[in-house]
Amino acid sequence: MTTSAERFTGSFTQQEPIPEAGIEAAMAVLRHGRLHRYNTQGDEIAEAAALEEEFAAFTGARYCLGVASGGYAMGCALRALQLQPGEPVLTNAFTLAPVPGAIAACGGRPVFVEITEDLVLDFDDLTRKAQDSGARILLLSHMRGHSCDMEALVALCDRLGLKIIEDCAHTMGAEWNGIASGRHGVIACYSTQTYKHMNSGEGGLLITDDPDLAARMVLLSGSYMLYTRHRAAPGPEAYQDIRLDVPNVSGRMDNLRAAILRPQVALLAERRARWTTLYHAMEAGLAETPGLRLIPRPLVERHVGSSFQFALPDWEEARIAMLLSRAVARGVELKWFGVKDPVAFTSRYPHWRYAGGQSCPNTDRILAGLIDMRLPLTFSPADVALIARIIREEVLITAQAEISGDVAAPEID
Repeated sequence: MTTSAERFTGSFTQQEPIPEAGIEAAMAVLRHGRLHRYNTQGDEIAEAAALEEEFAAFTGARYCLGVASGGYAMGCALRALQLQPGEPVLTNAFTLAPVPGAIAACGGRPVFVEITEDLVLDFDDLTRKAQDSGARILLLSHMRGHSCDMEALVALCDRLGLKIIEDCAHTMGAEWNGIASGRHGVIACYSTQTYKHMNSGEGGLLITDDPDLAARMVLLSGSYMLYTRHRAAPGPEAYQDIRLDVPNVSGRMDNLRAAILRPQVALLAERRARWTTLYHAMEAGLAETPGLRLIPRPLVERHVGSSFQFALPDWEEARIAMLLSRAVARGVELKWFGVKDPVAFTSRYPHWRYAGGQSCPNTDRILAGLIDMRLPLTFSPADVALIARIIREEVLITAQAEISGDVAAPEID
């Protein structure tokens, strides 16, 4: 077997630097030392409160709350809906560990729903499992930025009596049919972890239009009796009947992270456009590669292409392992959702034993051949074209190796 000399030398984990305005704002917070969101002087507006106002305006939501992480955001949303011990919560079988982790941490029981070939929720399986489990909550994961038909989902969930919490960790800035991702459910949760669309290392945001849920979330996040210092939250009357009943599960966002994030809100549309360019370049580079299936994107979906997935239908494990090994030798880091044991950030529902033994055979079949990679904005279109050429070459070489019987299974780490 032969291969070209081309090799990618960039990093799949290197993000862009924080905008200068964010650095300057962070330095101002460090200099005055008032990092806690409720530690203000005079008529000063806390950075966290200002971020919440600005993100609410960006999404069109009435209320917004900044918290410590995307995982905390999901837990806060579930608690605001008063999840009970042992209560079932429906969620995608294709997601990442923090989603079922949030359900379990709140005392709930994850119930995994099958996905389709296009990596979105299977509505038929959702209907069956909603009826069988008696669940009243769907924690919908827009996993890797793939959104299902949201109008159809909302109509179905209304019939099934399901409240939708949207996990928008991978869809911040995305839209479905002109509606911002996160605006279809009763609550939406976002992440500002380093690999997401705004970067503060860790962090999370919640939005809702419901004043009762917003008030519960503010109290849950650890407002003490300082809830009137929130500017993208309901008025004092929303707290009066619940302020002594809702537990403080402290997970506030601090002013340092909020200061870093505020300038990034205005950059989301421009970042989406740049990610779209990279995503389309990868699609073009891999189009019509024998044995490789691209994931179609609906015309009404305006996604944020910060990662890229493709399928290798019916490939044997040894063949996929060989492809990944050969690709990484040429500088291309591919993740595989069919890998036997969890690796780094990549795991799937059978690995989460705390959720109990569940079977989603269609999802198993799909994930067995699903490959994933990041597309950081530090990549150029030329970088993406090179990566696509390498993947395409290695797919073809691996296919030839299988024909000749020269496929061995290297270790995946």
